[in-house]
Parts: sequence; structure tokens; C-alpha cells
Amino acid sequence: MTKTLRQTTIALATLAALTAVVGAGAGTTRGHGPELSVRWQAPTPRDGTAYAIRAGEPLQLELSAATGSVIRSRRLPAGVSFAASPGQAKVQWTPSAAQVGEHTLAFGAQKGSRYARPRSFIVYVLPATPAGPHDEFPLGGINGMSRYAQVYADVSARARPSSRAKTLIRLRQYTPERTMNVVQTLSGQINQNGEYWVRVRLPMLPNGRTGWVPRRMIGPYNEIWTHLVIDRRLFTATLYRKGRAVFTTRVGVGKPYWPTPAGEFYVRERISGFTDPIYGPIAFGTNARSNVLTDWPGGGFVGIHGTNQPEILPGRVSHGCVRMPNAAVRKLARLMSVGTPVTIF
Repeated sequence: MTKTLRQTTIALATLAALTAVVGAGAGTTRGHGPELSVRWQAPTPRDGTAYAIRAGEPLQLELSAATGSVIRSRRLPAGVSFAASPGQAKVQWTPSAAQVGEHTLAFGAQKGSRYARPRSFIVYVLPATPAGPHDEFPLGGINGMSRYAQVYADVSARARPSSRAKTLIRLRQYTPERTMNVVQTLSGQINQNGEYWVRVRLPMLPNGRTGWVPRRMIGPYNEIWTHLVIDRRLFTATLYRKGRAVFTTRVGVGKPYWPTPAGEFYVRERISGFTDPIYGPIAFGTNARSNVLTDWPGGGFVGIHGTNQPEILPGRVSHGCVRMPNAAVRKLARLMSVGTPVTIF
């Protein structure tokens, strides 16, 4: 057994042992999630619809659901106006120059004890004016396009695009599971010294941090058009591609005392070939970190994987990871690659 494979096996075995201890004595319960039978109605846009607007331009959406239902916002960027009445809602947003980039807007509808499947829209905000020679410029694009790149060598991620700026974290060439590390690339900037820097998402607490790395320290940009959205309340995971939902399933998320973190993340590795069935056939590692189980192998990262206990899904059943049926994770693996953005709310 090679050193790399042995390190990965030990890490996964440790996590399996921790999970077994956590569940010991708790008994097996049947999964139970909210009934998703409420229907969205016209003029509600199609789930996953992608919009592109310039900073300073208004966006307006009208939503409608079954008569008597209550429509609620689930995830909105700063500055969005949301007004709801029974069965109806209006959304208005004029993004600022500071909001250039991709945003996920998510909504839900409820009638009594029944719910609608969450509906999400991807909005890409373009700069209002052409960027100057030293201005930050986005690396994503319209219709849900984003980019990622491999980390070529260990590198310091800094607070500003400068080698003199504070180091936030040391990014490694390999993940704790010894796969090639990748970063989601958000924007770029040429500083006053003519150096090209890239802003990336970081695998650190608090979640949501970004930092700058020299362009020469990461590989070529890879374009990707998928985006995974996970709803912790309704226990759903939906994959979008180019403005359309192409996959959805019910899932399990973290228990209240081991919550799955909310925020914007990305898939940074894919692992298979487990000897323990607890993960199912495939697991996706993300850059999301747990605020609670920081003694996890690799420092408390959150994954998306299958399960050997499908009967407990959906529900709050895990120690922070997102679990789904094995058939679902196999299908997801055919549709979603490393580098895919992940929104959790």
C-alpha cells in the first residue's frame, strides 16, 4: 500500500469510527421530511432560471403559489426588497458595484403543514462600467458559469493582492485525503506592480472567507456550468446547469448540535472505493468547515456522500455532512464535477 493510499485509508477509517461512536445507542429512526406537494404557479420563473444584469440596474421577479399559501424568502443578497401577500410575492433588487459576481436567490412556499419544493434563481451581476487596468474583475460569467483551478504548489492565501499582505491560510497542493487540491476562482486583479492575483474561496473558519493567491501558483482555469443548492429545512439537494434543474433528491443534514453549515462553498474533491459502507459509493469533499466537530480527519470538513442507512433519510441525521441515497449520489456523480459551487441555506 502506498503512503498516499495508506494516509487516506487511515483518515477515512478514523472518521468511520467517530461516526459509529456518535450513533451508538441512538437506535435507528425512520426518516421523515416535510411533505412537498404545494405547487408553484405562473408567473413564477422556472426553477434554476439564470439572470444577468449590470450593477445599478433593477431586477424584478413575481412569484405565485397555490391559493392561500405563504411565500417566504429563503436566501437573498443584501439590498433585496421582498413583499409577500397570500399566494403572491414580489422581489426587487438593484445590485451595487460591490455585488458584482454570482448570487443565489431562493424562495419557499407553505400551506398549512405542506410545502413547495424550494425554487432558486442564479443572478450574475456584471460591472456597470469597463474595469480599469488595476480594478478587480470577475472570473465567473452569465448563465451560471464559474471557474476553478488546481493548486500547483503550497501557497499562502493573503488578505489583499500583495505579497506583503497578511497571510490568512496556507493552501496545500493536496487535500487532507491526498487528492489534488482545487480552488474556486472568483475574481482577478493586476496590482500596481503588474502582478496578477486571483481571489479564491478558502477552506477555513469562519466559513465564507476569501483570499488572494498569485496567478502563477494555480493551474489553467476550468469553466463549469453546474451549481448545487441544498435546503436544510426541506432536506433537498438540487443541481442546476445553465439555468435548469437537472437533478433533485431528498437528503439528510446535520443534527441540531452538529449542524451542516450554511453559506457559499464549492466541491474540491471526489473520493470513491471506500471499505466502509457508511459513505456509500462516492463522497464529494467541500471547503465547508464544521464549527463543532473540529476533531474530524482533515480538520472538520463537510462532505456530500451516500449512506448505508437510506431508511433514516430525509432528516437531521448526520454529524454535519449531507447524506443522500446511494442511487442518487451515483447519478449526481455523473452530472457534477469537482469545482462545482455549492449553496447551503
